[in-house]
Amino acid sequence: MTAPREDGRFHNVANPQRPPLKAVLNWQRTRQPVPWPTWSHDPPQPPPAPLASGISATFINHASFYLRIGGVGVLIDPMYSKRCSPIPFLGPKRVRAPGQPLAALPGVDLLLVSHNHYDHMDLPTLRQVRRHWNPPTVTGLENARHLRKAGLHAQELDWWQSTEVAGLRITYVPAQHFSARGLHDRNRSLWGGFVIEGGGQTIYFAADSGWCGHFAEIAERFPRIDLALIPIGAYEPRWFMRPQHMDPEEAVRAHLALGARRSIGMHFGTFAGLTDEAIDAPEQALAEARKKHGVAEDAFTTLPFGATLAL
Repeated sequence: MTAPREDGRFHNVANPQRPPLKAVLNWQRTRQPVPWPTWSHDPPQPPPAPLASGISATFINHASFYLRIGGVGVLIDPMYSKRCSPIPFLGPKRVRAPGQPLAALPGVDLLLVSHNHYDHMDLPTLRQVRRHWNPPTVTGLENARHLRKAGLHAQELDWWQSTEVAGLRITYVPAQHFSARGLHDRNRSLWGGFVIEGGGQTIYFAADSGWCGHFAEIAERFPRIDLALIPIGAYEPRWFMRPQHMDPEEAVRAHLALGARRSIGMHFGTFAGLTDEAIDAPEQALAEARKKHGVAEDAFTTLPFGATLAL
Protein backbone atom coordinates (compact mmCIF):
# COMPACT_ATOMS: atom_id res chain seq x y z
CA MET A 1 0.00 0.00 0.00
CA THR A 2 1.26 3.44 -0.88
CA ALA A 3 0.12 6.60 0.87
CA PRO A 4 -3.12 7.99 -0.66
CA ARG A 5 -2.43 11.13 -2.67
CA GLU A 6 -4.65 13.44 -4.66
CA ASP A 7 -3.93 16.80 -6.29
CA GLY A 8 -0.44 16.82 -4.81
CA ARG A 9 -1.65 16.28 -1.23
CA PHE A 10 -1.44 13.16 0.91
CA HIS A 11 -4.36 12.08 3.07
CA ASN A 12 -5.20 9.49 5.70
CA VAL A 13 -6.90 6.20 4.93
CA ALA A 14 -9.56 6.05 7.66
CA ASN A 15 -9.89 9.78 8.22
CA PRO A 16 -9.17 11.45 4.86
CA GLN A 17 -10.59 14.86 5.69
CA ARG A 18 -8.13 17.35 7.13
CA PRO A 19 -9.42 19.67 9.87
CA PRO A 20 -10.55 22.92 8.26
CA LEU A 21 -8.84 26.17 9.18
CA LYS A 22 -12.09 27.15 10.89
CA ALA A 23 -11.64 24.29 13.40
CA VAL A 24 -8.06 25.37 14.14
CA LEU A 25 -9.14 28.94 14.74
CA ASN A 26 -12.04 27.77 16.91
CA TRP A 27 -9.65 25.75 19.09
CA GLN A 28 -7.34 28.74 19.49
CA ARG A 29 -10.29 30.99 20.30
CA THR A 30 -11.96 28.71 22.85
CA ARG A 31 -9.05 26.77 24.36
CA GLN A 32 -8.60 26.68 28.13
CA PRO A 33 -5.21 25.02 28.69
CA VAL A 34 -4.19 23.84 32.14
CA PRO A 35 -1.26 26.08 33.23
CA TRP A 36 2.20 24.54 32.98
CA PRO A 37 5.21 25.41 35.15
CA THR A 38 7.61 27.98 33.76
CA TRP A 39 10.44 25.48 34.11
CA SER A 40 10.81 21.89 35.26
CA HIS A 41 14.15 20.62 36.55
CA ASP A 42 15.10 17.01 35.91
CA PRO A 43 17.89 15.14 37.71
CA PRO A 44 20.91 14.49 35.49
CA GLN A 45 21.16 11.07 33.87
CA PRO A 46 24.28 9.18 32.79
CA PRO A 47 25.01 9.39 29.06
CA PRO A 48 24.01 6.42 26.92
CA ALA A 49 26.62 3.71 26.52
CA PRO A 50 27.82 2.61 23.06
CA LEU A 51 26.35 -0.91 23.28
CA ALA A 52 27.75 -3.38 20.76
CA SER A 53 24.73 -5.71 21.00
CA GLY A 54 21.14 -5.69 22.19
CA ILE A 55 18.93 -2.61 22.05
CA SER A 56 18.61 0.51 24.17
CA ALA A 57 16.50 3.67 24.03
CA THR A 58 17.46 7.03 25.52
CA PHE A 59 14.57 9.47 25.97
CA ILE A 60 15.92 12.94 25.19
CA ASN A 61 12.65 14.87 25.27
CA HIS A 62 9.27 15.08 23.55
CA ALA A 63 9.57 12.61 20.64
CA SER A 64 13.39 12.67 20.46
CA PHE A 65 15.17 9.37 21.08
CA TYR A 66 18.67 8.04 20.75
CA LEU A 67 18.64 4.31 20.03
CA ARG A 68 21.28 1.59 19.92
CA ILE A 69 20.36 -1.49 17.90
CA GLY A 70 22.81 -4.00 16.49
CA GLY A 71 25.67 -1.75 17.59
CA VAL A 72 24.34 1.16 15.48
CA GLY A 73 23.45 4.59 16.89
CA VAL A 74 20.13 5.98 15.61
CA LEU A 75 18.80 9.48 16.34
CA ILE A 76 15.08 10.09 15.77
CA ASP A 77 13.30 13.45 15.45
CA PRO A 78 15.90 15.44 17.44
CA MET A 79 14.49 18.66 18.88
CA TYR A 80 16.73 20.93 21.00
CA SER A 81 15.36 24.42 20.23
CA LYS A 82 13.57 26.61 22.77
CA ARG A 83 10.37 26.73 20.73
CA CYS A 84 8.74 24.43 18.18
CA SER A 85 7.59 27.18 15.85
CA PRO A 86 8.56 28.94 12.62
CA ILE A 87 8.83 32.15 14.68
CA PRO A 88 11.68 32.20 17.23
CA PHE A 89 9.76 34.29 19.80
CA LEU A 90 6.26 32.77 19.44
CA GLY A 91 4.73 29.33 19.70
CA PRO A 92 5.03 26.37 22.11
CA LYS A 93 7.92 26.98 24.52
CA ARG A 94 10.26 24.50 26.14
CA VAL A 95 9.81 24.04 29.93
CA ARG A 96 12.65 21.58 30.52
CA ALA A 97 16.12 21.04 29.13
CA PRO A 98 16.83 18.14 26.76
CA GLY A 99 17.69 15.11 28.87
CA GLN A 100 20.98 14.52 27.06
CA PRO A 101 23.12 17.08 25.18
CA LEU A 102 23.99 16.17 21.62
CA ALA A 103 27.67 16.02 22.59
CA ALA A 104 26.90 13.21 25.08
CA LEU A 105 25.61 10.85 22.40
CA PRO A 106 28.22 8.18 21.53
CA GLY A 107 27.89 8.50 17.77
CA VAL A 108 25.00 8.90 15.33
CA ASP A 109 25.21 6.46 12.42
CA LEU A 110 21.68 7.11 11.15
CA LEU A 111 19.16 9.96 11.40
CA LEU A 112 15.40 9.39 11.02
CA VAL A 113 12.89 12.24 10.61
CA SER A 114 9.24 11.18 10.74
CA HIS A 115 7.44 14.24 9.35
CA ASN A 116 7.73 17.99 8.93
CA HIS A 117 6.05 19.45 12.02
CA TYR A 118 8.29 21.81 13.96
CA ASP A 119 8.34 19.64 17.08
CA HIS A 120 9.75 16.76 14.99
CA MET A 121 11.72 18.47 12.22
CA ASP A 122 13.77 21.22 13.87
CA LEU A 123 16.22 22.66 11.36
CA PRO A 124 18.56 24.38 13.90
CA THR A 125 19.00 21.06 15.70
CA LEU A 126 19.43 19.19 12.43
CA ARG A 127 22.21 21.57 11.41
CA GLN A 128 24.01 20.66 14.63
CA VAL A 129 23.53 16.97 13.88
CA ARG A 130 25.02 17.46 10.42
CA ARG A 131 28.04 19.31 11.82
CA HIS A 132 28.66 16.61 14.44
CA TRP A 133 28.11 13.47 12.35
CA ASN A 134 26.55 14.22 8.92
CA PRO A 135 24.72 10.87 9.13
CA PRO A 136 22.73 9.20 6.35
CA THR A 137 19.12 10.32 6.74
CA VAL A 138 15.78 8.67 6.01
CA THR A 139 12.39 10.40 5.91
CA GLY A 140 8.98 10.29 4.21
CA LEU A 141 8.08 11.46 0.71
CA GLU A 142 8.52 15.18 -0.06
CA ASN A 143 10.41 15.89 3.18
CA ALA A 144 13.95 15.90 1.78
CA ARG A 145 13.46 19.41 0.38
CA HIS A 146 13.07 20.71 3.94
CA LEU A 147 16.06 18.76 5.21
CA ARG A 148 18.28 20.17 2.47
CA LYS A 149 17.94 23.52 4.25
CA ALA A 150 19.87 21.92 7.12
CA GLY A 151 22.48 20.58 4.71
CA LEU A 152 21.20 17.00 4.95
CA HIS A 153 20.64 14.76 1.94
CA ALA A 154 17.82 12.40 2.84
CA GLN A 155 16.44 9.26 1.28
CA GLU A 156 12.65 9.42 0.97
CA LEU A 157 10.31 6.47 1.51
CA ASP A 158 6.63 5.87 0.86
CA TRP A 159 4.54 3.88 3.34
CA TRP A 160 5.77 0.28 3.60
CA GLN A 161 8.92 0.99 1.61
CA SER A 162 12.18 -0.27 3.12
CA THR A 163 15.85 0.54 2.77
CA GLU A 164 19.12 -0.82 4.12
CA VAL A 165 21.22 1.87 5.84
CA ALA A 166 24.11 1.62 8.30
CA GLY A 167 23.57 -2.13 8.62
CA LEU A 168 19.90 -1.71 9.59
CA ARG A 169 16.67 -2.29 7.70
CA ILE A 170 14.38 0.74 7.92
CA THR A 171 10.70 0.57 6.93
CA TYR A 172 8.50 3.67 6.79
CA VAL A 173 5.07 2.73 8.11
CA PRO A 174 1.67 4.45 8.06
CA ALA A 175 0.29 6.78 10.72
CA GLN A 176 -2.90 8.81 10.97
CA HIS A 177 -1.74 12.43 11.12
CA PHE A 178 -1.04 15.37 8.78
CA SER A 179 1.79 17.65 7.73
CA ALA A 180 2.44 21.39 7.36
CA ARG A 181 5.19 23.93 7.93
CA GLY A 182 3.25 26.95 6.66
CA LEU A 183 -0.20 28.10 5.62
CA HIS A 184 -0.11 26.76 2.08
CA ASP A 185 1.70 23.39 2.21
CA ARG A 186 -0.72 21.32 4.27
CA ASN A 187 -0.35 17.59 3.54
CA ARG A 188 2.12 18.11 0.69
CA SER A 189 4.71 16.06 2.63
CA LEU A 190 4.12 12.56 3.96
CA TRP A 191 3.97 11.58 7.65
CA GLY A 192 4.63 8.19 9.19
CA GLY A 193 6.58 6.09 11.68
CA PHE A 194 9.58 3.78 11.40
CA VAL A 195 10.27 0.11 12.00
CA ILE A 196 13.98 -0.46 12.63
CA GLU A 197 15.42 -3.97 12.34
CA GLY A 198 18.95 -4.99 13.25
CA GLY A 199 20.84 -7.59 15.23
CA GLY A 200 17.79 -9.85 15.20
CA GLN A 201 15.65 -7.28 17.03
CA THR A 202 12.96 -4.77 16.09
CA ILE A 203 12.06 -1.28 17.31
CA TYR A 204 8.93 0.60 16.25
CA PHE A 205 8.74 4.40 16.46
CA ALA A 206 5.14 5.57 16.04
CA ALA A 207 5.86 9.31 15.64
CA ASP A 208 2.48 11.14 15.78
CA SER A 209 -0.75 9.26 15.14
CA GLY A 210 -4.37 9.09 16.05
CA TRP A 211 -5.86 5.73 16.94
CA CYS A 212 -6.36 3.73 13.73
CA GLY A 213 -6.10 0.31 12.10
CA HIS A 214 -2.48 0.84 11.08
CA PHE A 215 -1.24 -0.63 14.36
CA ALA A 216 -2.80 -4.01 13.57
CA GLU A 217 -1.36 -3.84 10.03
CA ILE A 218 2.11 -3.16 11.43
CA ALA A 219 1.78 -6.10 13.82
CA GLU A 220 0.85 -8.40 10.93
CA ARG A 221 3.96 -7.44 8.97
CA PHE A 222 6.26 -7.30 12.00
CA PRO A 223 5.06 -10.03 14.38
CA ARG A 224 7.90 -9.49 16.86
CA ILE A 225 8.30 -5.90 18.07
CA ASP A 226 10.80 -5.84 20.91
CA LEU A 227 10.31 -2.17 21.74
CA ALA A 228 7.62 0.32 20.70
CA LEU A 229 7.87 4.09 21.20
CA ILE A 230 4.30 5.39 21.38
CA PRO A 231 2.95 8.96 21.82
CA ILE A 232 0.80 9.58 24.90
CA GLY A 233 0.47 13.41 24.95
CA ALA A 234 -0.96 16.42 23.10
CA TYR A 235 -4.49 14.97 23.19
CA GLU A 236 -6.68 17.74 24.62
CA PRO A 237 -9.24 18.92 23.63
CA ARG A 238 -10.42 15.59 22.26
CA TRP A 239 -12.90 17.10 19.79
CA PHE A 240 -9.94 18.66 17.97
CA MET A 241 -6.98 16.37 18.72
CA ARG A 242 -8.58 12.92 18.40
CA PRO A 243 -7.92 12.39 14.65
CA GLN A 244 -4.19 13.14 14.91
CA HIS A 245 -3.10 12.41 18.52
CA MET A 246 -3.95 9.44 20.73
CA ASP A 247 -4.72 9.85 24.40
CA PRO A 248 -3.03 7.44 26.87
CA GLU A 249 -5.93 4.97 26.82
CA GLU A 250 -5.70 4.73 23.02
CA ALA A 251 -1.92 4.43 23.31
CA VAL A 252 -2.35 1.35 25.53
CA ARG A 253 -4.73 -0.07 22.94
CA ALA A 254 -2.04 0.55 20.31
CA HIS A 255 0.52 -1.25 22.49
CA LEU A 256 -1.80 -4.27 22.68
CA ALA A 257 -2.62 -4.19 18.96
CA LEU A 258 1.09 -4.12 18.13
CA GLY A 259 1.84 -7.03 20.44
CA ALA A 260 4.95 -5.17 21.59
CA ARG A 261 7.08 -6.86 24.24
CA ARG A 262 7.82 -3.47 25.78
CA SER A 263 6.60 0.09 25.10
CA ILE A 264 7.78 3.55 26.13
CA GLY A 265 5.50 6.59 26.17
CA MET A 266 6.67 9.81 24.50
CA HIS A 267 5.46 13.14 23.10
CA PHE A 268 4.60 14.75 26.44
CA GLY A 269 5.83 17.12 29.14
CA THR A 270 8.20 19.28 27.07
CA PHE A 271 6.54 22.22 25.28
CA ALA A 272 3.96 24.47 26.96
CA GLY A 273 1.25 25.65 24.61
CA LEU A 274 1.39 22.63 22.32
CA THR A 275 -1.64 21.06 24.01
CA ASP A 276 -4.29 21.79 26.65
CA GLU A 277 -3.78 18.98 29.21
CA ALA A 278 -1.65 19.40 32.33
CA ILE A 279 2.05 18.61 32.13
CA ASP A 280 1.69 15.49 34.31
CA ALA A 281 -1.70 14.35 32.96
CA PRO A 282 -0.38 11.92 30.29
CA GLU A 283 1.64 9.85 32.76
CA GLN A 284 -1.23 9.74 35.26
CA ALA A 285 -3.70 8.72 32.55
CA LEU A 286 -1.27 6.09 31.26
CA ALA A 287 -1.21 4.43 34.70
CA GLU A 288 -5.03 4.37 34.76
CA ALA A 289 -5.20 2.96 31.22
CA ARG A 290 -2.71 0.20 32.05
CA LYS A 291 -4.84 -0.85 34.99
CA LYS A 292 -8.02 -0.74 32.89
CA HIS A 293 -6.55 -3.00 30.19
CA GLY A 294 -4.60 -5.29 32.52
CA VAL A 295 -1.19 -4.23 31.22
CA ALA A 296 1.75 -4.66 33.57
CA GLU A 297 3.51 -1.49 34.69
CA ASP A 298 6.86 -2.55 33.25
CA ALA A 299 5.26 -3.45 29.89
CA PHE A 300 4.39 0.16 29.02
CA THR A 301 6.29 2.83 30.92
CA THR A 302 7.72 6.28 30.55
CA LEU A 303 11.36 7.13 31.15
CA PRO A 304 12.80 10.05 33.11
CA PHE A 305 14.05 12.69 30.71
CA GLY A 306 17.56 11.69 29.66
CA ALA A 307 17.27 8.12 30.99
CA THR A 308 18.16 4.99 29.05
CA LEU A 309 16.34 1.65 28.97
CA ALA A 310 18.49 -1.27 27.85
CA LEU A 311 16.92 -4.59 26.83
